[in-house]
Amino acid sequence: MIRQQQQQQQQQPGRAVSAAVADPLGPGERRPRVAIIGTRGYPSHYGGFETAVRRLAPALADAGWDVTVYGRPGATTADGADPRIVRRETRGLETRSLSTLTYGFTATADAVRRRPDVVLVMNCANGFWLPLLRWRGVPTLVNVDGIEWERAKWGRLARAVFRAGAVATARWADRIVCDAREIERRWRDEFGVEGVFVPYGADAPDASTAELAEADSALVPGGYVLFVARLVPENTVAEFVAAAELIARRHPVVIVGTSGYGGALDERVADLVARSPNVEHLGHLRDDRRLFALWRNAGVYFHGHSVGGTNPALVQAMTCGAPVVARDTVYNREVLGETGVFVAPEPGEIARAVVGLLDDPTRRADLGAAARRRARRHYAWSDVCAAYESRLRELLG
Repeated sequence: MIRQQQQQQQQQPGRAVSAAVADPLGPGERRPRVAIIGTRGYPSHYGGFETAVRRLAPALADAGWDVTVYGRPGATTADGADPRIVRRETRGLETRSLSTLTYGFTATADAVRRRPDVVLVMNCANGFWLPLLRWRGVPTLVNVDGIEWERAKWGRLARAVFRAGAVATARWADRIVCDAREIERRWRDEFGVEGVFVPYGADAPDASTAELAEADSALVPGGYVLFVARLVPENTVAEFVAAAELIARRHPVVIVGTSGYGGALDERVADLVARSPNVEHLGHLRDDRRLFALWRNAGVYFHGHSVGGTNPALVQAMTCGAPVVARDTVYNREVLGETGVFVAPEPGEIARAVVGLLDDPTRRADLGAAARRRARRHYAWSDVCAAYESRLRELLG
């Protein structure tokens, strides 16, 4: 059922990851063991959790931990993998509704057998399996993610399952992590659980991301609108597609992302691209440098996420200095502060706000610079990883 992947020693840009890395432990000290459950594996470029694990796993190894990351077959790459991280794959059902639950169960079952010192669980849907770890005497730190039971992409049964998973998490997790203050408040008010606030981080783009890729050479820096999101209803996809048809009469529009499983929204984007030569759909991008370059050179980035906490794409866009027009939600206001333009999820309003900002280069420059400063001050990966390491170490006792 489980295949442990062998890794070659490689060197990540800017940091050595060979056996020569200094061990922070003293002679005779045993390295604490942590397992990370609930993502597609390490290293993976699928989504926010996977990005967080790409940063967190090596940071924990630097701090003296033995790190195991559970994942799914075919969901990771060996490129840039830290050889100190043990990667384990388990089986599950690769469907939109059952993948999280089934892969979470098989990973938990394997962790129960191996009994690490502590487990970091991503996504409260895995709360159903926490009693197994409690029975085994393994403490758990759970990142509860967003308010999954309010996401429009899920049917009534799936929303009920996520809600039940949250109830189980509140009952069985030793400690929960909330990536936004508003998520922290929701869990305190609805479940009576005090969470620990730890947001997502973002990578500061280097000089190699300043230029657009050759494939994007038709784009004029500062002259196009960028949309980066999974194509699901709660990300304001339908409304943005309708707005993009209006925007594209004057400015190029670039859409990055897919639903992952196909569906009506993927079809709407494909139809718009077929009808409008000024709209380009790049699908899912695994190349961070290309994506960072798109953010750095965008005239406006539209962020439509409506359910969740600190969204990784928004924080990364801010770090890249992209001027942001965002759907007006408590979460987006918490992250952006005064550094963005907020709109209702209505195609006409989205189009007016985006075009208005594109036509005001001075305001675009001011907003982009302010967003970059805010992101570097509040959303540095070094601080995020240190916070996780501290919380995990508190559970060792």
